[in-house]
Amino acid sequence: MSEKPFKPVAELSALDDLLARSQDAPVVVFKHSATCSISADVYRDVARYEGDIALVVVQTARPLSNEIAARTGIRHESPQAIILRNGKAVWHAAHYDITAQDLRRAVEENQ
Repeated sequence: MSEKPFKPVAELSALDDLLARSQDAPVVVFKHSATCSISADVYRDVARYEGDIALVVVQTARPLSNEIAARTGIRHESPQAIILRNGKAVWHAAHYDITAQDLRRAVEENQ
């Protein structure tokens, strides 16, 4: 489950790195549930996205998932996509509202 474009992240320190990277360019975070059929469907579509995606598997990275919710102010859902820019969340969607096309558009709008 870690093929391109997904880059698995699980440690709390990863959030600081993602927020820092968002100062230079938009950063896409995808919260994925390994036990949810909706998440599996969305994962397959999002895999068509051409850029990097920080993958947070909520079953194995619950503290990171919770910290993302706390620091962005966005209530946790899965699947969930969040775009970080300049240290804050600038776009988010959940469930079937997440598509590779929507990610491309939101990243372009937040360059």
